[in-house]
Amino acid sequence: MPSPLSVDLRERVVAAVTEGASFHQAAERFGVSVSSASRWSQRFAQQGHVAPKPTHGDDRLPAIEEHADLILSLDEARPERFLRELRDVLAEQGVQTSTSGLSRFFARHGITRKKGRCTQLSRSGLT
Repeated sequence: MPSPLSVDLRERVVAAVTEGASFHQAAERFGVSVSSASRWSQRFAQQGHVAPKPTHGDDRLPAIEEHADLILSLDEARPERFLRELRDVLAEQGVQTSTSGLSRFFARHGITRKKGRCTQLSRSGLT
């Protein structure tokens, strides 16, 4: 994801619009999109600033971390289980998450979930 454009540029675009330039004119002059010029002008009118919104939300741990012991114990009991199967087992126990959320959980905990020798090879791999 690209980083937000500078506050200085945003302020110059809004100033141009305030001085009478259209969104199209200001956008072309400063090399930004028309929708950005419109959005920044609207934000300035409503909030009095053009600072970009936070990109990462808050720094709290995801809610899934509250269930770390359960997830880790289920994974330890059956490490060959697919993430979607683990997600379904967790849902049965009242823990709502997604396979991508589980993937990020394991990455944060430094756990790789590679298929081991106990997993059957697919037929396509037996050429």
